[in-house]
Amino acid sequence: MAERNSPTSSQTKQAFEQSAEDADTLVHLAKLEPLTDGGLRTSQLLSETLAIAPDHHEAQVLQERLHQMFVPRWHFPMLADKARNSAYAKAIKAKVRPGDIVLDIGCGAGLTAMLAARAGAKHVYTCEQQPLIAQAAIQVINDNGLSDRITVIPKLSHNLVVGVDIPEPADVVISEIVDTVLLGEGALATLTHAMHMLAKPQARAIPERGTLMAQLVQSEGLLNLLRPREAEGFDLSAFHRFASVAQLTPNDLTACRLKPLGPASELFQFDFTKPNVRSARKTTELVCADPGTIHAVFVSFEMELAPGILLANDLDSDGHWGRTAFLLDRPQFAAEGGHLTVTAQHDASQLSLTVTADNSLSNDGDHATGWLKRALDLPPHLWDAPHITSQAKTKSGSSKAKDSVKKLAS
Repeated sequence: MAERNSPTSSQTKQAFEQSAEDADTLVHLAKLEPLTDGGLRTSQLLSETLAIAPDHHEAQVLQERLHQMFVPRWHFPMLADKARNSAYAKAIKAKVRPGDIVLDIGCGAGLTAMLAARAGAKHVYTCEQQPLIAQAAIQVINDNGLSDRITVIPKLSHNLVVGVDIPEPADVVISEIVDTVLLGEGALATLTHAMHMLAKPQARAIPERGTLMAQLVQSEGLLNLLRPREAEGFDLSAFHRFASVAQLTPNDLTACRLKPLGPASELFQFDFTKPNVRSARKTTELVCADPGTIHAVFVSFEMELAPGILLANDLDSDGHWGRTAFLLDRPQFAAEGGHLTVTAQHDASQLSLTVTADNSLSNDGDHATGWLKRALDLPPHLWDAPHITSQAKTKSGSSKAKDSVKKLAS
């Protein structure tokens, strides 16, 4: 008992209580702090809280919410993507020369900036609009001993000024600011500004160019994921109109098992060394090399970082990239050689795609008709018999139609 009531024990208890009170006060201040600074001050207060009380529940929850709000989750699988990292390392080594001034747009964790410094750049200026990320990048770069050759600027590249933020125009512009269809992160507008206002006339760019491709795909799994026909016996089809464009994670791609029905055709090419923000429109035919049911038009890209160094997010590629598929309003059955006419449009920031079915295709309700024609190989005068075609037009009538055909054939 004497030990429990000793001054040392009492002081420890008082210190603990004071720490808990201080931690609660810091959390209260963090909750009152506006996020107009990108979360910097809130993050600092929560870090101080957890230094005092590592098991403070509310501080842990608030810190995680803050990080998820300001640090997009795709950063982590991107940094773990070995193929992507290797391709950028090779391209940067091939294109950055000793003495170069490098502008790196979209610093993230600082990887591409450090690769440029390792490749021999005189100095790398890397910009990052999110203050929390910029702060972390400064620490990463310092941890790797490159603070004297890399400057992190917590600004959008559009707000950089030569002579103020960077001492002279860049010899090389490095970026990875594209989404699954190259457009959604404003890459063309950003690079148009950078190559004209922040770089020398003959500046090199990484990546150099990108190509958007489209192909026809079959995937019941895709429909099951985004357009389930029913649940517990209830018809859900009226809800399907909200699912027209599928944004697929790598896991979704594996689960849905998209089967290509034909080759990929080019939609648009983008020159990142001489970018522009002109909108474009293209109508093309996508061909079915194999018979099947067309569920979607799959759109992918191929980027050339440097001559012979490619990155892609097509059906055969791995890595962290998501994928985009435009679902048809109704699945279309296509025999070999069938095709869809698609019209693709972009405004330099978003992509849209319109599908027009060709007469060589049939909708899913006519699938039974096509199946019977191929399976039984009937002569035209038998197939055109009214009592066969009327029943074969629906799946529910397909078995009756088949019985009728067998009787005629015998």
